Amino acid sequence: MCSVHDTVEFEKRGIPATVIITQAFRNACIFQFRSKGMPGHPYIELPHPISNLTGDEMRAATLVIVEPLVRQLTA
Repeated sequence: MCSVHDTVEFEKRGIPATVIITQAFRNACIFQFRSKGMPGHPYIELPHPISNLTGDEMRAATLVIVEPLVRQLTA
């Protein structure tokens, strides 16, 4: 999960960052944050899979994560 690695690198530089994953990657995300020295780092989780969602369903799923995303990046 390169996005976790990117998030860690941004955070090390003082740039707020997070990662958006689907539920299937939850354990990998948690493990990688822990192994990179950032246990408990927040992330955004979408249901899995998302590839079969219609445009309207994806928009709805995206709207649900906007507020938590902004909170994580501005905390």
